[in-house]
Amino acid sequence: MHITLEKLLAQTPVILDGGWGTQLQARGLAVGDVPDEWNLSHPDAVEAVARDYVEAGSQIILTNTFGSSRPLLAKNDLQEKTAEINREGVELSRKAAGDRALVFASIGPSGVMLMMGDMTPEELEAAFLEQATAMAEAGADGIVIETMADPDEVKVAISAAKSTGLPVAACMVFDSGENNDHTMMGTSVEQAAEILTEAGADIVGSNCGKGIAGFVDICARLKAATDRPIWIKANAGLPEMVDGQTVYTQTADEFAAEVPKLIDAGASFVGGCCGTSPEFIAAVRRQLG
Repeated sequence: MHITLEKLLAQTPVILDGGWGTQLQARGLAVGDVPDEWNLSHPDAVEAVARDYVEAGSQIILTNTFGSSRPLLAKNDLQEKTAEINREGVELSRKAAGDRALVFASIGPSGVMLMMGDMTPEELEAAFLEQATAMAEAGADGIVIETMADPDEVKVAISAAKSTGLPVAACMVFDSGENNDHTMMGTSVEQAAEILTEAGADIVGSNCGKGIAGFVDICARLKAATDRPIWIKANAGLPEMVDGQTVYTQTADEFAAEVPKLIDAGASFVGGCCGTSPEFIAAVRRQLG
C-alpha cells in the first residue's frame, strides 16, 4: 500500500472537501465560463475555494482541474494550455492546503466516447497521461478520477494516473437504471468495484448522481465487492428548479446527520459533491467530533 494511504487510513474516516462549481459561481464564474481556465485568470478566487475547505476541516482537498484534459479543453480552444492549467490547479490547492491537508488532483470525464471511435484508447490514455503528469510534477499527493460512467474510459484514466506513482482513487456515478444503481453505460455497483479494483485503483468509490441517503446502499455494496478503501462524495440531496435556478435544498446539518450511516456502511473517505459547500464540511467535522 502507498505510504500516503497508510497514513490516511490510520485515522479514518478522512474528511474530503465539497463542491467546487457553485463556490466559483459565488465568486463570479458566469454561465459559459470555463471553470478550469480560472486557474490562470482568477487564481485568487480558486485558491480561496480551496482555503475555505481547509478552514472547514477537509483533510483532503481536490483541485480545479475536473475538466482539464486536452480533449475537453479543446472545445474552448484551450488545449495548448493543458499542462499549465493542471499545474496551476494543483499549485493553488497546494498553497491553500499548506501542511494542514493533502491535495488529490481531480480528473473528470474527457467528453470522448470511445465506443463511437472519437479516439483510440491509446490516444485517450496519452491525453490523461499529459494531465496526470502535470499534476504530479506540480506536487499533488494523489489523483482522484471522478464522475466516470464508461468502464472503458475509467480503465484508461486509471492506467495513466497510476503511471505517476501517486495513489489513485477512482469513482463512478450511479444515476441510471430502475433503482439508480447503474452508470448510464449500464455498469452495476459490483461490476464497477471489480473493474476499478482490477484496473489498479488504490481507492474505489462513487460521487455525484444522488443525495447522501442514497449512497449508504451504494457504499455497502462497494465495500462488499472490493478490498480497497471506499471513497464517497454525495450531493446535497436532489436538485430542484426554483425560479429557473437549480437549487439543492438539503441543509448542512441534514447532510452531516447521514454521515455516520456511510461510515457504518464502510466508507473511509467522506465528502460532498454538487450543492455542498464549506458549511457542509464543517458540519461533517462537528458530526464526527
